[in-house]
Amino acid sequence: MAGSRSPILNVMSGAAKRVGRFLVRDYGEVDKLQVSIKGPGDFVSSADRKVEQTLREVLAKARPEWGFVTEEGDEIVGRDPDNRWIIDPLGGTTNFLHGLPHFCISIAHQRGREIVAGVVYDPLRDETFAAEKGAGAYLNDNRLRVSARRDLAKAVLATGIPTIRSSDTIMPFMKQLVMVTGQVSAIRRFGSPALELAYVAAGRFDGYWEADLRPWEIAAGLVLVREAGGFVTDLTGGGTMLESGDVLATNPELHRPVMKLLEIAGRLPDWPQAGV
Repeated sequence: MAGSRSPILNVMSGAAKRVGRFLVRDYGEVDKLQVSIKGPGDFVSSADRKVEQTLREVLAKARPEWGFVTEEGDEIVGRDPDNRWIIDPLGGTTNFLHGLPHFCISIAHQRGREIVAGVVYDPLRDETFAAEKGAGAYLNDNRLRVSARRDLAKAVLATGIPTIRSSDTIMPFMKQLVMVTGQVSAIRRFGSPALELAYVAAGRFDGYWEADLRPWEIAAGLVLVREAGGFVTDLTGGGTMLESGDVLATNPELHRPVMKLLEIAGRLPDWPQAGV
């Protein structure tokens, strides 16, 4: 794909690779990082801040009129109201700070209300997942396709476990987990939504669902899954992923069966929680 990428995708991929070098270096010295705690399960490291600053500088140089949505939730309005970057400088911060080798840089290009290009870069494995509307999805130079698995009982799905930040979603999630676990081959929780979506696009996972996510955690992954031939919606089949933070991404064969399981889980009664 290297020769056929658009100028925008080349900028995005180049920026992700440039800052990826910083993360690889700091990952080897994770114990020395200066870490501030914003809240339970929500860390910001010096590496995170440095990567975001560099990303913004590189992307702003390429398209100075575009705005930004950043991991901190800041929205920087550009002179061009129709185009902006959505960036996550370190998707999987908790993994990074605990020495777990599963994190990424995520960059999306939003035009109007639509995500039209996305790059998810895993610097430890040097894997660049890239997609642009109408041009397909690629892992480095290889075309991506979602899995062709039709049998839910043989499927491997990924998900995310709610944190204290989203404690009101714990009970709905537990009911979903109970319902889905009994119907699939396995469920995995890796802790980096952008990479989970990239893995669906690559056919490594047959599907992924999670609730209460942030736009920068999933924006690039949405276009990756679609351009790899997959289906991606919110948990009820709608298109509110960026607004609601809820996402269900699968291959075309499994989307309806998984969504049906989540719907049934929503009708299950709550059960007593520990300490209540």
